Amino acid sequence: MNESQLLFDQRVRALGRKHKALSRGYVSRMRSDGLIVLKPRRGQARISGRSVLTFLLAFFVFKGFLIANLGEQTYLDRVTQLQNGTLVEKGGAFLMQADPLSMLVAYKIGPILR
Repeated sequence: MNESQLLFDQRVRALGRKHKALSRGYVSRMRSDGLIVLKPRRGQARISGRSVLTFLLAFFVFKGFLIANLGEQTYLDRVTQLQNGTLVEKGGAFLMQADPLSMLVAYKIGPILR
């Protein structure tokens, strides 16, 4: 009796886990024998590709705005100062170094700012 009770408890726990997984969404499939089987839906990425691209675009526009506002030489001098700093400052210098896209944005925004 004890062994059958343990098997029953295991089946009940497995059904509870499956119910919890199915409550977050499921996909139904029909097997070749006609039985409809429900499977939990896979977790989707929390961050979409569009939001990543939007963030990167905003980051490059921000860098371009800084370059246009400060001037190219002043901006490069400040990035050089960051490269001589602590490890965190060196990481910031790596991210903030002038790249072709930021320079293009700076050249396009520059006349508007002046």
